[in-house]
Amino acid sequence: MKNILLIVLSLSVFGLASIANSQTIRIGTEGAYPPWNNINSAGDLEGAEIDFGNEACERMGVTCEWVTQDWDGIIPALLQGKYDIIIAGMSITEERKEKVNFTTGYMTDGARFAVLKDSGLADLNIAGMAKVNLNNAGGKEQAAIGQLIAAMDGKTVCVQSSTIHQNFLEKHMSGAVDVKLYQAVDDHNLDLAAGRCDAVLADVGSIIDFMESDGGVDVAFTGPTFSGGVFGDGVGGAVRKEDTEILDMWNAAISEMSKDGTTAEITKEWFGRDISM
Repeated sequence: MKNILLIVLSLSVFGLASIANSQTIRIGTEGAYPPWNNINSAGDLEGAEIDFGNEACERMGVTCEWVTQDWDGIIPALLQGKYDIIIAGMSITEERKEKVNFTTGYMTDGARFAVLKDSGLADLNIAGMAKVNLNNAGGKEQAAIGQLIAAMDGKTVCVQSSTIHQNFLEKHMSGAVDVKLYQAVDDHNLDLAAGRCDAVLADVGSIIDFMESDGGVDVAFTGPTFSGGVFGDGVGGAVRKEDTEILDMWNAAISEMSKDGTTAEITKEWFGRDISM
Protein backbone atom coordinates (compact mmCIF):
# COMPACT_ATOMS: atom_id res chain seq x y z
CA MET A 1 0.00 0.00 0.00
CA LYS A 2 2.81 2.41 0.88
CA ASN A 3 4.47 1.72 -2.46
CA ILE A 4 1.22 2.44 -4.29
CA LEU A 5 0.81 5.73 -2.43
CA LEU A 6 4.39 6.70 -3.27
CA ILE A 7 3.78 5.96 -6.93
CA VAL A 8 0.57 8.05 -6.95
CA LEU A 9 2.30 10.95 -5.22
CA SER A 10 5.25 10.74 -7.58
CA LEU A 11 2.97 10.82 -10.60
CA SER A 12 1.15 13.83 -9.16
CA VAL A 13 4.38 15.74 -8.56
CA PHE A 14 5.64 14.70 -12.01
CA GLY A 15 2.45 16.05 -13.57
CA LEU A 16 2.84 19.43 -11.88
CA ALA A 17 6.52 19.52 -12.75
CA SER A 18 5.67 18.80 -16.39
CA ILE A 19 3.33 21.79 -16.46
CA ALA A 20 5.95 23.99 -14.81
CA ASN A 21 8.61 22.93 -17.31
CA SER A 22 6.56 23.22 -20.48
CA GLN A 23 3.57 25.50 -20.11
CA THR A 24 2.96 29.18 -20.58
CA ILE A 25 0.06 30.15 -18.35
CA ARG A 26 -2.11 32.94 -19.72
CA ILE A 27 -3.62 35.18 -17.04
CA GLY A 28 -6.77 37.14 -17.76
CA THR A 29 -7.24 40.48 -16.01
CA GLU A 30 -9.30 43.61 -16.55
CA GLY A 31 -6.56 46.23 -16.47
CA ALA A 32 -9.04 48.88 -15.33
CA TYR A 33 -9.48 48.34 -11.59
CA PRO A 34 -6.77 50.18 -9.64
CA PRO A 35 -5.09 49.40 -7.34
CA TRP A 36 -5.92 45.73 -8.05
CA ASN A 37 -4.94 45.84 -11.71
CA ASN A 38 -4.59 48.72 -14.12
CA ILE A 39 -2.95 49.89 -17.34
CA ASN A 40 -0.74 52.89 -16.50
CA SER A 41 0.06 55.92 -18.66
CA ALA A 42 2.95 54.04 -20.26
CA GLY A 43 0.57 51.28 -21.38
CA ASP A 44 1.93 48.73 -18.89
CA LEU A 45 -0.08 46.58 -16.50
CA GLU A 46 0.48 47.37 -12.84
CA GLY A 47 -1.22 46.80 -9.50
CA ALA A 48 -1.33 44.49 -6.51
CA GLU A 49 -2.57 41.52 -8.53
CA ILE A 50 0.03 42.03 -11.26
CA ASP A 51 2.83 41.86 -8.68
CA PHE A 52 1.06 38.97 -6.96
CA GLY A 53 0.59 37.01 -10.18
CA ASN A 54 4.14 37.58 -11.39
CA GLU A 55 5.53 36.41 -8.05
CA ALA A 56 3.32 33.31 -8.11
CA CYS A 57 4.47 32.49 -11.64
CA GLU A 58 8.11 32.80 -10.60
CA ARG A 59 7.56 30.42 -7.70
CA MET A 60 5.77 27.94 -9.95
CA GLY A 61 8.61 28.11 -12.44
CA VAL A 62 6.31 28.92 -15.35
CA THR A 63 6.18 31.63 -17.97
CA CYS A 64 3.08 33.77 -17.55
CA GLU A 65 1.44 35.95 -20.15
CA TRP A 66 -1.08 38.64 -19.17
CA VAL A 67 -4.19 39.14 -21.30
CA THR A 68 -6.59 42.07 -20.75
CA GLN A 69 -10.32 41.57 -21.09
CA ASP A 70 -13.36 43.77 -20.39
CA TRP A 71 -15.06 42.72 -17.16
CA ASP A 72 -18.41 41.82 -18.71
CA GLY A 73 -16.83 39.07 -20.78
CA ILE A 74 -14.07 37.94 -18.45
CA ILE A 75 -15.59 34.55 -17.46
CA PRO A 76 -16.92 33.71 -20.94
CA ALA A 77 -13.45 34.41 -22.40
CA LEU A 78 -11.90 32.03 -19.84
CA LEU A 79 -14.35 29.29 -20.77
CA GLN A 80 -13.61 29.88 -24.46
CA GLY A 81 -9.88 29.34 -23.84
CA LYS A 82 -8.60 32.90 -24.26
CA TYR A 83 -6.56 32.45 -21.06
CA ASP A 84 -6.06 29.85 -18.32
CA ILE A 85 -6.84 31.72 -15.11
CA ILE A 86 -8.52 34.97 -14.08
CA ILE A 87 -6.62 37.18 -11.63
CA ALA A 88 -8.80 40.28 -11.58
CA GLY A 89 -10.20 41.17 -8.17
CA MET A 90 -12.88 38.51 -8.63
CA SER A 91 -14.81 37.67 -5.48
CA ILE A 92 -15.50 34.03 -4.75
CA THR A 93 -19.29 33.65 -4.93
CA GLU A 94 -21.66 30.70 -5.15
CA GLU A 95 -23.07 31.99 -8.44
CA ARG A 96 -19.63 32.06 -10.08
CA LYS A 97 -18.74 28.63 -8.66
CA GLU A 98 -21.41 27.17 -10.94
CA LYS A 99 -19.22 28.07 -13.93
CA VAL A 100 -15.61 28.00 -12.66
CA ASN A 101 -13.42 26.66 -9.88
CA PHE A 102 -11.66 29.11 -7.57
CA THR A 103 -8.25 29.02 -6.02
CA THR A 104 -7.82 29.64 -2.33
CA GLY A 105 -8.64 33.26 -1.57
CA TYR A 106 -5.60 35.53 -1.56
CA MET A 107 -6.98 39.02 -0.78
CA THR A 108 -10.17 40.45 0.66
CA ASP A 109 -11.64 43.95 0.75
CA GLY A 110 -15.03 45.25 1.85
CA ALA A 111 -17.42 47.38 -0.18
CA ARG A 112 -18.64 50.89 0.65
CA PHE A 113 -20.70 53.66 -0.81
CA ALA A 114 -18.97 56.87 -1.85
CA VAL A 115 -20.64 60.25 -2.38
CA LEU A 116 -19.68 63.88 -2.87
CA LYS A 117 -18.62 65.53 0.39
CA ASP A 118 -21.19 68.32 0.08
CA SER A 119 -24.10 66.00 -0.61
CA GLY A 120 -26.80 65.22 1.89
CA LEU A 121 -25.66 61.60 1.88
CA ALA A 122 -22.24 62.26 3.39
CA ASP A 123 -21.46 60.79 6.82
CA LEU A 124 -24.49 58.50 7.03
CA ASN A 125 -24.73 56.77 10.40
CA ILE A 126 -26.41 53.48 9.54
CA ALA A 127 -27.66 51.69 12.67
CA GLY A 128 -24.47 52.81 14.43
CA MET A 129 -22.56 50.09 12.59
CA ALA A 130 -19.12 50.57 11.01
CA LYS A 131 -19.22 47.09 9.44
CA VAL A 132 -22.10 44.94 8.20
CA ASN A 133 -21.43 41.25 7.51
CA LEU A 134 -24.25 39.94 5.35
CA ASN A 135 -23.49 36.39 6.46
CA ASN A 136 -25.10 37.43 9.74
CA ALA A 137 -28.84 37.72 9.18
CA GLY A 138 -29.56 39.31 12.54
CA GLY A 139 -31.72 42.27 13.44
CA LYS A 140 -28.87 44.78 13.36
CA GLU A 141 -27.91 43.85 9.82
CA GLN A 142 -31.49 44.06 8.60
CA ALA A 143 -31.93 47.40 10.38
CA ALA A 144 -28.80 48.72 8.70
CA ILE A 145 -30.08 47.80 5.24
CA GLY A 146 -33.47 49.31 6.04
CA GLN A 147 -31.90 52.61 7.11
CA LEU A 148 -29.70 52.61 4.03
CA ILE A 149 -32.73 52.16 1.78
CA ALA A 150 -34.53 55.04 3.52
CA ALA A 151 -31.52 57.34 3.18
CA MET A 152 -30.97 56.59 -0.51
CA ASP A 153 -34.57 56.24 -1.62
CA GLY A 154 -34.95 57.65 -5.14
CA LYS A 155 -31.22 58.30 -5.56
CA THR A 156 -29.07 57.22 -8.51
CA VAL A 157 -26.44 54.68 -7.46
CA CYS A 158 -23.75 53.85 -10.00
CA VAL A 159 -21.89 50.53 -10.17
CA GLN A 160 -19.82 48.48 -12.56
CA SER A 161 -21.98 45.92 -14.38
CA SER A 162 -21.76 42.16 -13.77
CA THR A 163 -20.26 42.69 -10.31
CA ILE A 164 -21.07 41.79 -6.72
CA HIS A 165 -21.92 45.47 -6.22
CA GLN A 166 -24.66 45.28 -8.84
CA ASN A 167 -25.86 42.05 -7.19
CA PHE A 168 -26.09 43.79 -3.80
CA LEU A 169 -28.22 46.62 -5.16
CA GLU A 170 -30.52 44.25 -7.03
CA LYS A 171 -30.98 41.96 -4.03
CA HIS A 172 -31.23 44.49 -1.20
CA MET A 173 -32.20 47.86 -2.72
CA SER A 174 -34.25 46.99 -5.80
CA GLY A 175 -37.01 49.53 -6.39
CA ALA A 176 -35.58 51.98 -3.86
CA VAL A 177 -32.70 53.31 -5.94
CA ASP A 178 -32.09 53.95 -9.62
CA VAL A 179 -29.20 51.63 -10.56
CA LYS A 180 -26.94 52.95 -13.32
CA LEU A 181 -24.49 50.46 -14.81
CA TYR A 182 -21.01 51.10 -16.20
CA GLN A 183 -18.46 48.98 -18.01
CA ALA A 184 -15.54 50.26 -15.90
CA VAL A 185 -15.16 51.83 -12.46
CA ASP A 186 -13.30 54.82 -13.92
CA ASP A 187 -16.46 55.76 -15.80
CA HIS A 188 -18.76 55.75 -12.77
CA ASN A 189 -16.13 57.56 -10.71
CA LEU A 190 -16.05 60.38 -13.25
CA ASP A 191 -19.85 60.60 -13.24
CA LEU A 192 -19.89 60.74 -9.43
CA ALA A 193 -17.41 63.63 -9.45
CA ALA A 194 -19.51 65.39 -12.09
CA GLY A 195 -22.70 64.98 -10.06
CA ARG A 196 -24.37 62.55 -12.46
CA CYS A 197 -24.42 59.87 -9.73
CA ASP A 198 -25.64 60.40 -6.19
CA ALA A 199 -23.44 57.55 -4.98
CA VAL A 200 -21.21 54.73 -6.20
CA LEU A 201 -20.70 51.33 -4.61
CA ALA A 202 -17.31 49.64 -5.05
CA ASP A 203 -14.45 47.96 -3.21
CA VAL A 204 -12.91 50.13 -0.51
CA GLY A 205 -9.45 50.01 -2.10
CA SER A 206 -10.77 51.09 -5.49
CA ILE A 207 -12.57 54.07 -3.98
CA ILE A 208 -9.53 55.12 -1.94
CA ASP A 209 -7.45 55.02 -5.12
CA PHE A 210 -9.95 57.40 -6.75
CA MET A 211 -10.06 59.68 -3.70
CA GLU A 212 -6.30 60.08 -3.87
CA SER A 213 -6.46 61.22 -7.49
CA ASP A 214 -7.16 64.78 -8.62
CA GLY A 215 -10.65 63.81 -9.75
CA GLY A 216 -11.65 62.35 -6.39
CA VAL A 217 -10.75 65.13 -3.96
CA ASP A 218 -14.42 65.97 -3.33
CA VAL A 219 -15.44 62.34 -2.71
CA ALA A 220 -16.02 60.74 0.71
CA PHE A 221 -17.13 57.40 2.09
CA THR A 222 -20.55 57.08 3.66
CA GLY A 223 -22.23 54.33 5.64
CA PRO A 224 -20.72 51.02 6.79
CA THR A 225 -18.32 48.61 5.11
CA PHE A 226 -20.17 45.59 3.73
CA SER A 227 -18.88 42.03 3.44
CA GLY A 228 -20.24 38.48 3.20
CA GLY A 229 -23.43 37.44 1.46
CA VAL A 230 -23.43 38.50 -2.18
CA PHE A 231 -19.97 40.00 -1.67
CA GLY A 232 -18.53 36.50 -1.40
CA ASP A 233 -15.63 34.97 0.49
CA GLY A 234 -12.65 37.03 -0.58
CA VAL A 235 -10.89 37.32 -3.92
CA GLY A 236 -9.50 34.28 -5.73
CA GLY A 237 -8.29 33.12 -9.11
CA ALA A 238 -10.83 31.46 -11.41
CA VAL A 239 -10.01 28.50 -13.66
CA ARG A 240 -11.98 26.15 -15.90
CA LYS A 241 -13.39 23.21 -13.95
CA GLU A 242 -11.31 20.68 -15.87
CA ASP A 243 -7.98 22.47 -15.22
CA THR A 244 -7.25 20.80 -11.88
CA GLU A 245 -3.47 20.74 -12.33
CA ILE A 246 -3.30 24.50 -12.88
CA LEU A 247 -5.56 24.98 -9.85
CA ASP A 248 -3.24 22.85 -7.69
CA MET A 249 -0.18 24.81 -8.82
CA TRP A 250 -1.73 28.16 -8.01
CA ASN A 251 -3.05 26.99 -4.65
CA ALA A 252 0.45 25.83 -3.68
CA ALA A 253 1.95 29.20 -4.64
CA ILE A 254 -0.83 31.15 -2.90
CA SER A 255 -0.34 29.16 0.31
CA GLU A 256 3.41 29.71 0.26
CA MET A 257 3.06 33.46 -0.37
CA SER A 258 0.50 33.76 2.41
CA LYS A 259 2.65 31.91 4.93
CA ASP A 260 5.85 33.87 4.24
CA GLY A 261 4.08 37.26 4.22
CA THR A 262 4.70 38.09 0.56
CA THR A 263 1.03 38.71 -0.26
CA ALA A 264 0.69 40.92 2.82
CA GLU A 265 3.65 43.05 1.73
CA ILE A 266 2.25 43.40 -1.78
CA THR A 267 -1.12 44.59 -0.45
CA LYS A 268 0.52 47.06 1.93
CA GLU A 269 2.42 48.57 -0.99
CA TRP A 270 -0.65 48.99 -3.20
CA PHE A 271 -3.49 49.47 -0.69
CA GLY A 272 -1.60 51.02 2.22
CA ARG A 273 -2.92 48.24 4.46
CA ASP A 274 -2.84 44.47 4.76
CA ILE A 275 -5.80 42.89 2.95
CA SER A 276 -4.15 39.50 2.42
CA MET A 277 -5.93 36.28 3.40
